[in-house]
Amino acid sequence: MSEKLPTITYIRLSKIERGEIFARAGELRDIAAALGIDAGELLIDIDDPDFDISAWADPLHGSDRVDPAAERFAVLLAAALRTRRAADDALTIAALEHEYGIAPVILSRIENALKPFDRWNEEVRASLRRLFAAADDGELIAIVTEAHQRGDLDPVLPLVANPELRIAKSRGRIAALRDELHGPSRAQGITRAVPHPLLDRPPLDRPSLGRAMSERPMLERGAGRRRAAEALAEDAGGDTMVAEHPSVRLVPVFGSPLADGLIALTPAGAQVEAPRNAGPRAYGLRLGRATLGAGLPGRSVLIVDPDRFPSAGGLAVVTEAEGLRVLSVTLDRHGRMLGYSENPDLEVAIDELDPANLATVLAAVFE
Repeated sequence: MSEKLPTITYIRLSKIERGEIFARAGELRDIAAALGIDAGELLIDIDDPDFDISAWADPLHGSDRVDPAAERFAVLLAAALRTRRAADDALTIAALEHEYGIAPVILSRIENALKPFDRWNEEVRASLRRLFAAADDGELIAIVTEAHQRGDLDPVLPLVANPELRIAKSRGRIAALRDELHGPSRAQGITRAVPHPLLDRPPLDRPSLGRAMSERPMLERGAGRRRAAEALAEDAGGDTMVAEHPSVRLVPVFGSPLADGLIALTPAGAQVEAPRNAGPRAYGLRLGRATLGAGLPGRSVLIVDPDRFPSAGGLAVVTEAEGLRVLSVTLDRHGRMLGYSENPDLEVAIDELDPANLATVLAAVFE
């Protein structure tokens, strides 16, 4: 199959086949053409009464099962790690890799509860023990359990391994793909509140600990990262103007290409019309290079809103240490939000990034 689809890398095609990521509409068309079917036949209807998501997912799990208690603790550990990182601005993805030896791909798997704690190798478990200041695995389990009983993990738990949330996100993504392939559908997005099964269960037995959990680093709240775009808006504020027609708003354009597909926040000496729904800190960003493929040429100017969080099916702008990066956003089968770039070929876990470093693209202007 990969020989018939030269535009899709073997690794990406393999992930699509295993249901680990959502294919883009163009990829679905290419795959359907190679199979000699309509692209719409590749999309499932999870609301069909005859569709059983458990039966669909069963071949992906295989015969290797884990016990419910292990799965439960994997979710609690995922929430605890997310909470720990949110409480300490210094715990960036890079810092966790360099100082604790937790690679980004491992971090993503832990924070999404994709593997029970006891199945991680000793190196990963040792890194987690050091991160939570635990002497051994038993104390780490006690620390996480205690945090759950105090309610410290409640704000994060609904975001971790929540089947209802993932199904709802999948419903929205499938509907969006169907719209791209065949026009608008009646499928509904994720507008209802989604409970998390863990929050409805009785609390675990309170463990006996040798020291007060209130001293744990997980509970310390960081000052929070400042949006990089705030400084940008302040510097560019004087350049933002409203044209004579009250419905037309012009915002300054920035952007010069850097290595590795990044964009520098260099004033371009130009302005671009912003949509009416653009926020007060919106700005224009010249792409510079066709990092997302030929469909978005380098001379494109993106209207970026730092006050909006990206959504699947759209574009995101990520603030990195060396500049900005534009990514195409989608969801995988677990409901995780991922960002992609074609040049360079990158896959970024959006859920693992600081929301302060994320912005959404409202529109694009082709110069």
